Amino acid sequence: MNSTSTKPAPTLLQIAWPIFIEQSLRILIGVVDTFMVSHVSDGAVAALGVANQFVVLALICFNFIGVGASVVITHHVGAGDAKGAEKIVTTAIAVNTWIGLVLSIVAFTCATPLLRLMQLPDELMVHARPFLTLMGGTLFMESMNVSLGASLRAHGHTRDAMVVTTLQNIINIACSCVLLFGLFGAPKMGVTGVALASVFSRVVASVILWILLDRRLHLMLRAKDFVEFNLDRIKRILHIGLPAAGEHMSYWVSLMVITSFVARMGSESLAMMTYTRQVQLLVILFSIALGLGTELYVGRLVGAGDFARAYREVLRSVRIGFAIATTAIVAVALFGSQLLGLFSHDPIVIAGGVLLLRLSIPYEPGRVLNIVIINALRATGDARFPISIAIFSQWCFSVPLCWLFGLKLGWGLPGVWIAMMVEEWARGLIMLQRWRKRSWLPHAQRSRDAVAKGGVLPMVAEV
Repeated sequence: MNSTSTKPAPTLLQIAWPIFIEQSLRILIGVVDTFMVSHVSDGAVAALGVANQFVVLALICFNFIGVGASVVITHHVGAGDAKGAEKIVTTAIAVNTWIGLVLSIVAFTCATPLLRLMQLPDELMVHARPFLTLMGGTLFMESMNVSLGASLRAHGHTRDAMVVTTLQNIINIACSCVLLFGLFGAPKMGVTGVALASVFSRVVASVILWILLDRRLHLMLRAKDFVEFNLDRIKRILHIGLPAAGEHMSYWVSLMVITSFVARMGSESLAMMTYTRQVQLLVILFSIALGLGTELYVGRLVGAGDFARAYREVLRSVRIGFAIATTAIVAVALFGSQLLGLFSHDPIVIAGGVLLLRLSIPYEPGRVLNIVIINALRATGDARFPISIAIFSQWCFSVPLCWLFGLKLGWGLPGVWIAMMVEEWARGLIMLQRWRKRSWLPHAQRSRDAVAKGGVLPMVAEV
């Protein structure tokens, strides 16, 4: 593996824009799959949605290894420690592969019991069982792909990860069309065809990522790398990854509870929320890409010991994020009627959605504040503080306020939006205060020292 110090460090923009494209494509493929399966039947869409819940849960498990590994790798890359970065890459791929194998075996052998556990009606089993067997049975390939992609991004090769995702999506969509609709003489395979297309695209992506690992990082794993584990390296990955996964889970579970409140307001309110969030997605993706780019950038600076520059760059990212998020959400709100009209022809739903988009103008800057600074704190090694505040804030403020404003006071969906906006800004300002007070410095020094000490995390008091 070549020395990491022989190449100039990429800029934040060079890191972030491919991540934005990649994340957009990952979301697009889910939308396209749902659109195509809807031509089979509404039942097929329902079956796909239920079966896919296990796959999404598995991806969360894989991603906490990927997130933790990418941060730790950037510390070694920033310090010019190519050998140390190589060891983290090897550990991340091996650990995720084993997690993927276990979940693949569970999905392949227990597809029917899992679907019954999720209360899937018997008449939909014909669609869901083959989908979960195929998609779940090959999860080990996706687990490898997550670690391979994270390793490339952490070394600055974000464009490579973007290109692979683009190719994977093209193959997936093309093969899904052929197998779903029976084009070019192929049999019509319904949801099973969509699953086969996804599996084939995963295989192609995995092969390309392994080739890129060899060509970009000059690294090939040996059989013994999958059975010999270093507990200190795993501990460093989990120190970052587990809190990130916990924060993610807390957010989605709280959102499910809030959605249940909205469901009690009626089908029109639920449709408004669903369509408005789809339109918001473009703005949110900008924030996510900037946050992930900041995380990789700050991780390098922490590894290099340049804490002063890390401090400045994060505040600069926040300013950039404010400008992008505000401009984007204002544009979306101005054309809200036209955008929402792509999803619904109900004037009540469209009018309600437009109001929510206008309320999102002060909402989205608060979201980007959270995303950027939480990712930056994670990059310094300060991973526990964000999850502690997130759990407290989401469950003691967001969920209760959504119930109070939305249901108890009768403000409806605007009340829910206001409650979520208040929570987002309150949490974001707490994160900003922590960054400005430099409470993350002991964690950054600890992460830097771990590189120097061969991967052993020294103790640090939580601030």
